[in-house]
Amino acid sequence: MKYKSLIVSIAVGATLAFSAITANAAELRLGTASQGGAFYPVGQAISTLVSKHAGDGITMVPIVTEGSVQNPRLLGSGEVDAGITNNNLAVLANKNIGPYKDAGLDLRAIGTLHPSILHMMVLDNSDIKSIADLKGKRVAVGPAGGGTIPFLNAILALEGLTSDDITPSFVSYEDGFSQLSDGIVDASFALSGFPAGAVMQAKASAKLRFLNLSEAQLAALKEKTPAYGSFTVDPDVYDTDEAGLVVGVSNVLVVNASMDEDTAYRIAKAVYGNMDEFRTENALAKQIDPALSMQLAIPLHAGAERFFKE
Repeated sequence: MKYKSLIVSIAVGATLAFSAITANAAELRLGTASQGGAFYPVGQAISTLVSKHAGDGITMVPIVTEGSVQNPRLLGSGEVDAGITNNNLAVLANKNIGPYKDAGLDLRAIGTLHPSILHMMVLDNSDIKSIADLKGKRVAVGPAGGGTIPFLNAILALEGLTSDDITPSFVSYEDGFSQLSDGIVDASFALSGFPAGAVMQAKASAKLRFLNLSEAQLAALKEKTPAYGSFTVDPDVYDTDEAGLVVGVSNVLVVNASMDEDTAYRIAKAVYGNMDEFRTENALAKQIDPALSMQLAIPLHAGAERFFKE
């Protein structure tokens, strides 16, 4: 009888131990973007760091999505547990305006990431010299839910144009720049870190040129949306004859405000506590200044804030 009781006790104890391990284990889904841009490989590196260093059975997998506009929505629906988006979109999401009207989102930052610039590129011999010249042209604009779209609308508005004045091609950045090099579209846009894989592949078979913004146009964009910034892309990045003068924005790793503090802390520590490894995994991580995480346009999650204060 005592022997039987001992067997039962061991079985119950093992079950409880297994349950505790299962409760602590979590596979987190990270919303990135389409392949060919920068978010997916950056997301791969983040997922590797979290799976390796977060502990307590926490792992992370990168998920292909439509990009920075869609990722906050996926967080709201619970389809992903973390996401990469643009600083300006995170603000709109928390205000529930723009593409997030009545979405009921409440996001918190884990930390800052690399900047994304708006690649506006044409073939070097193209007769498109300005934004106004895009009227009536075929333009690859990225995925329908990607971060390029708000920038595209703002850029076109500088010349009194709308998306109705172009023929848009809603494809991945990789396909969009492939279409540009093949002459299927007249221009291709991509909001991405640089160098972007999609552009690198295209420039291997065709000489490209930036469709540059003027200083006045950049100033007008930044006045309307303070989260925007201006960036210069050196000619040797994409073998262009001239540097690119472009608009861009900082990116941010975000989660729902409801994520428990310990998990958010472990994610932040796994990523930003291992920056040398992050920079080895992904070249764009060299552009990340973790200290800027304290200056983002949305609040840090309490767990991430605890990490950065430590």
